[in-house]
Amino acid sequence: MKILFLSHTFYPQVGGIEANTEVLAGAFTDAGHEVHLLTWSGDSTGKEFPYTVIRNPTRKKLLQEHQWASLVFENNPCFRLGWPGLFFGRPAVIAINTWISRADGKISLRDKIKIHWWLKRCKEVIAVSDAIRRVCWPAATVIVNPYRVNDFKIIPEVVRNADFVFLGRLVSDKGADQAIRAMHTLKNTIDRNNKRSTACLTIIGDGPDRLKLESLVSELSLTDQVIFTGALRGEQLSRSLNRHRFLLVPSAWEEPFGNVVLEGMACGCVPIASDGGGLPEAVGNAGLTFRRNDIESFVTCIRRLLNDPKLERQLREAAPAHLAAHHPRLVARKYLQVIQKAFR
Repeated sequence: MKILFLSHTFYPQVGGIEANTEVLAGAFTDAGHEVHLLTWSGDSTGKEFPYTVIRNPTRKKLLQEHQWASLVFENNPCFRLGWPGLFFGRPAVIAINTWISRADGKISLRDKIKIHWWLKRCKEVIAVSDAIRRVCWPAATVIVNPYRVNDFKIIPEVVRNADFVFLGRLVSDKGADQAIRAMHTLKNTIDRNNKRSTACLTIIGDGPDRLKLESLVSELSLTDQVIFTGALRGEQLSRSLNRHRFLLVPSAWEEPFGNVVLEGMACGCVPIASDGGGLPEAVGNAGLTFRRNDIESFVTCIRRLLNDPKLERQLREAAPAHLAAHHPRLVARKYLQVIQKAFR
């Protein structure tokens, strides 16, 4: 097939949709299909891909690409890239990666158009989690997200000598402040051995809330226990995750899925995540979840793992089977089954 792959954002931008796009476009190419990827994301790095990437296409180029395609795949609804499809009538498949609503949960006119028209014109709709399916499109086929197996893996020579790690953009939605407050609560309570916690937290990522979070660390007297690394990529990120025992994912909002859980788990971290949206599906039986935006519930989960080596071992042993269901080859095969059905 000639698959026209639409993704508003793409490498070098960082996020779940961008990661999924890179994995799936590569897998479709490996399966023998010709892939052209359209995106609005610019790139000054010069990175090459095994498929054609067209950035910031003109209207003429959009029309040419839609005419060229035998099928259009949208990795999340893409009006601005997908409108020429209305003229050429190629079969379309859309994967819903996130909630079809505004940040405050309200449904805008644009969202209503997506739900009542744009999705209805598709041959097939995919949801990345059952949480997304239930809320956005009950008839969708659920195919869980993949993770980048070449980037996130166990590195045997790295010593796992650090406690907790947070990985994500430093914005209020991701809950880094809750991870910091949890460390403060642990430090200021005495455990059953009459000791105060000296556990350390590494915060990987950057964003508009960094200064605010650094001020919170200072205010809570945690400067010796919380480290900010900034954004990390590639092997540097994987090696950092490999040093830690536990990944904290205290998202304040309901994550549509939570690729970061798989990335940390693949590097040997046991995830402790909030229970909103698709995060419980990402965690599976290889981690723990707590009540979203509930610090007490969060700290209880942390203590439970710190005090129960048997539980920690049990969760680690469950990780390989859970990750196998998210292997890119398996996930891409499921996507292609849906795409080929739509094409037929």
